[in-house]
Amino acid sequence: MKVRLSLVAVLLLALGGTMRAAGTSILFVGNSFTFGSGSAVRFYRADTVTDLNNEGIGGVPALFKSFTQQAGLDYEVALETRGGVGIDFHLENKLGVIGRRPWDVVVAHGYSTLDADKPRDGAKLVATAKQMADFLRGRNPNVAYYLTATWSRADQVYPAKGAWAGQPIEAMAKDVRVAYDKAALASNAKGVIAVGEAFNRAMATGVADPNPYDGVDHGKINLWTYDQYHASTQGYYLEALMVFGSVTGRDPRSLGQNECSAYELGMPTSEAKALQQIAFDQLSAGGSITAAPLVLPKSVNPERCSAR
Repeated sequence: MKVRLSLVAVLLLALGGTMRAAGTSILFVGNSFTFGSGSAVRFYRADTVTDLNNEGIGGVPALFKSFTQQAGLDYEVALETRGGVGIDFHLENKLGVIGRRPWDVVVAHGYSTLDADKPRDGAKLVATAKQMADFLRGRNPNVAYYLTATWSRADQVYPAKGAWAGQPIEAMAKDVRVAYDKAALASNAKGVIAVGEAFNRAMATGVADPNPYDGVDHGKINLWTYDQYHASTQGYYLEALMVFGSVTGRDPRSLGQNECSAYELGMPTSEAKALQQIAFDQLSAGGSITAAPLVLPKSVNPERCSAR
């Protein structure tokens, strides 16, 4: 018996590298605001995440994965996305994919105007967010379910045909947040990730330009891409920072201004630092987060991210 037990022990030691438990599983359910349409984020580091639709997407989930790796955290990241849809599409067409396994964490959002057919009406978001929560809890009763409140679309504010035409740029994100708060209450979500309000904060503090239609002021970030609808690389970076801070509880500034994904995406360290500060300030305003910025003792050049 002792010999047999010894052999088992040797085998376990030999296989130790392959016997490691998988990390926390997290699934992103969304649309182009998750997969990074219109930016370099869309296919960024796609081999580090699992695209359940096999479309080769990296997107915000890949940025989240990179941030957690740099923070020494172990997350197994997957995504299920389709452009131009709300949560209702995933309920009607993708539950067979989403339900293949129980998830520890799910981050989801609906259509950018709340309802593609009835802009500004949050009823469908509230109903479908709850339906998705019920389905996910059927697979894992303890799933941590987050809803992402998205940003103001410049194309819905400045042109006369926009659903928020004539209102301040901040108004759309605030209205969207109200609807997501109702959806979170109905679905007993763990939290609402305030991405739209982070965009508002970036504009209010002068980090980002509030109106891309009249040009972008020197030294300010344009959070939108060419269509004034989807986010720019910097906008998706801010989104990913908000998800990172909300889900992990870590200070986004702990990644440091030399954060490697920003470097790989061509962002200067000044932009990475400014957006990390915006994310921290927004997270602090919305609840408790422990301040833990990374302060380098001397200036060093950023480097590429480590191998997967």
